[in-house]
Amino acid sequence: MTLFILGLILLVAGYTLSKSNGPQQKFGGTLRTISFLAMGLGLLSSCIKQIDAGFVGVQSLFGKVKEETLSSGLHLINPLVDVRQLDVKTQNYTMSGAHDEGKVQGDDAIRVLTADGLEVTIDLSVLYRVIPAESPRLIRQVGAEYEDKIVRPITRTRIRDNAVYYDAVALYSTKRDEFQQRIFKSIEDDFKKRGLMLENLLVRNITLPASVKAAIETKINAEQESQKMQFVLAKEKQEADRKRVEAQGIADYQHIISESLTDRQLQYEQIKAMKDLAQSQNSKIIVMPSKGGTPLILDAKQ
Repeated sequence: MTLFILGLILLVAGYTLSKSNGPQQKFGGTLRTISFLAMGLGLLSSCIKQIDAGFVGVQSLFGKVKEETLSSGLHLINPLVDVRQLDVKTQNYTMSGAHDEGKVQGDDAIRVLTADGLEVTIDLSVLYRVIPAESPRLIRQVGAEYEDKIVRPITRTRIRDNAVYYDAVALYSTKRDEFQQRIFKSIEDDFKKRGLMLENLLVRNITLPASVKAAIETKINAEQESQKMQFVLAKEKQEADRKRVEAQGIADYQHIISESLTDRQLQYEQIKAMKDLAQSQNSKIIVMPSKGGTPLILDAKQ
């Protein structure tokens, strides 16, 4: 459009030069020709609009937004129509306590109050995109600053509204997934009403107060010590059971032996021992006691 306006200026200048009586009059026709070419190129460039991949074009004529959008590619349009390209790819809006991670520089984490009155800090990432068919309504009702007007305030408000239903420790541990699903549902409904599609909601980190963290660590240590003591007691009980079984086995063995050792059995074992000794190559002296006594064996090695 700028080229077209420049052509109009050159056209006026050409006609002015043509009506003058000086030597510059001869340049009037050339200038008019150049102005027509500039106007034609300007008009042609204004009629052709390129929409980049991942964007849609929202058309407005004299401030009125059209419902028809332009998809990616080249389009032939009214040169008076203003086309605004709107990103419809997946976008990430992060609110983090780290100073260089989120959209807002500095500590932008969400601080909420839980059901037990404790303040918990939440780091969050919102993955969303603009619904192409709803982009004209989004521009008409909200404008291009939808992140600051919709994404950020709705997300922070819904998280605070839902955090009050959970205790701090439960929010940090057992109820974390439930909390994430709950806020996803509420934020998704609000986004759809505004022309946005919520794709995912990532609770990146939940930070508890220092006093609560210390209490949790103390409880965990106590539970670990209790489990350790239970293991030691179980081990000692097993060892006591093992010794009890061993003692019972020894007692049973002695009882069996005492019942099976008769005088005849002892005499038989004595005869076997004397027989083995008599067959030995070593020199020996056997002193036989009186009846019923035990023989005495003396070695007489040379």
